[in-house]
Amino acid sequence: MTGAAISVRNVTKRFASHVALDSVTLKVAPSESVVILGPSGCGKTTLLRLMAGLEVPDTGEIWLGDVQAAGPGRSLIPPYRRRIGFVFQDLALWPHLTVRGNLQFVLDALGLPRNQRNRRIGDALKLVRIEGFGGRYPHELSGGEQQRVALARALVGEPSPLLLDEPLSSLDAELRAAMRAELARLQRTLALTMVYVTHDREDAAVLADRVIEMRAGRIVTATDTTRTEERA
Repeated sequence: MTGAAISVRNVTKRFASHVALDSVTLKVAPSESVVILGPSGCGKTTLLRLMAGLEVPDTGEIWLGDVQAAGPGRSLIPPYRRRIGFVFQDLALWPHLTVRGNLQFVLDALGLPRNQRNRRIGDALKLVRIEGFGGRYPHELSGGEQQRVALARALVGEPSPLLLDEPLSSLDAELRAAMRAELARLQRTLALTMVYVTHDREDAAVLADRVIEMRAGRIVTATDTTRTEERA
């Protein structure tokens, strides 16, 4: 597993009597974009949450690079110290904060020197093409604009890797296609290590260097792929 950005080693996770993950092993290389496909309840979101440190494995280990992040029943590196960006399915934007405030909160938590924060925020908003939206609140934005804010918030801390849990599922087909193309552009431009959870094969076709298919808590196939080009 040496040389991997993320290593999941023989991990099992149960919730009461339900086995969410059953002896899962997965390696994600630096700058690789891995898409995890599968139906609801197959364990793909649980796998993402284990990588982020939001859950701990019952058995097995999680490694980030050459550092062990979690072992059986315990987290060795807390989520806020893993330098992981996470985009949740419901986006989880803080409604009482402006766009700039949402990004500022992340940088405050990281303890970034104050003189670097404005530059980081400006760079992140420019990356996702909403540089003029810093003073708006989430409820003042369209669905696609909220998606871009969630991405900017995940990117502002310069994470490695970026984890995304079905972030486009609530969008209509046209906007979803535009955001897919935007994600693919960002991943390639920034050489991001990215793990993207979805049930949509179109997402995988545009975003994946490798597609992992899951069923009933297990990885059933792993396929290298050539991405299609999709333009907004």
